[in-house]
Amino acid sequence: MVRTLARPLAGSLALVASLLPFDAAAQAVDLGRGEVPVTVPAGYDTATLAPLIVQLHGYTSSGVVHDRYTGIGALADAYGFISIAPDGTREVGENRNSFWNASDACCNFGGSTVDDVGYVMSLIDEVSSRWSVDPDRIFLVGHSNGGFMSYRIAYEHPDRIAAIVSLAGATAAGPRPAPGAPVNVLQIHGTDDRTIAYAGGALGADDTRYPGAMASVRQWARYNGCEGAGAAREMRDLDASLPGHESGTLVFESGCAPGGSVALWTISDGGHSPVLSDTYAEQVVEWLLAHPRR
Repeated sequence: MVRTLARPLAGSLALVASLLPFDAAAQAVDLGRGEVPVTVPAGYDTATLAPLIVQLHGYTSSGVVHDRYTGIGALADAYGFISIAPDGTREVGENRNSFWNASDACCNFGGSTVDDVGYVMSLIDEVSSRWSVDPDRIFLVGHSNGGFMSYRIAYEHPDRIAAIVSLAGATAAGPRPAPGAPVNVLQIHGTDDRTIAYAGGALGADDTRYPGAMASVRQWARYNGCEGAGAAREMRDLDASLPGHESGTLVFESGCAPGGSVALWTISDGGHSPVLSDTYAEQVVEWLLAHPRR
């Protein structure tokens, strides 16, 4: 359970509080855009560095809804990580849809100049200043617009982000120089996605192009110096609405810079918001924890 925590009191009260057992239930940060609950694992110890997972919701959604959908925050105790799921800003106008200013394609349809990259990085800094966060295990997990956002942050801050997971998102279109450091990348995408097409497409009034799932991972494989076309691995069960282990795995590991592996999990016949399997969250978390920054 997460409750709101006021900022620590100064003086002797703060000293007394620092000597008390850690209260993992009452945590939040606020950088002027509203409180962001912080999920801290039971048994948290300031002497032990913990991974941080930042969850980024899709267009029109919210951090709370995204966390409930993925089930990732519920695993904090079992895997010992800290998690936050912030909200983007809302559009000006009647609909007031929430969004991240992630790429030309998705999903800043109103032309906002909001600096969401700066906001998310400031949240990471704030959480890291208040809890013992492992700087080599800072991860981003995004769905749709949040997946686009994860790619953008990883590209602009590769020295800080160890790995990202993009569900139904895409990297930026067009040729760009490689980022200054490798980042581990996992793209998860359904072949029947009618919103962000598996093979790529266009969004917005200007029909701005975005690359497909395979093009996104191949781009990052090139960034990270990986060799070859990737290797098929085990089948996975990611979508509970589809029979059996429906998802194929393609992994780029050969020749990659340390901390720069790339993978694609393809949900055969999967849609934009898959009915996530009972083990989906565990599979994602375990992949992240196996891919720290090198």
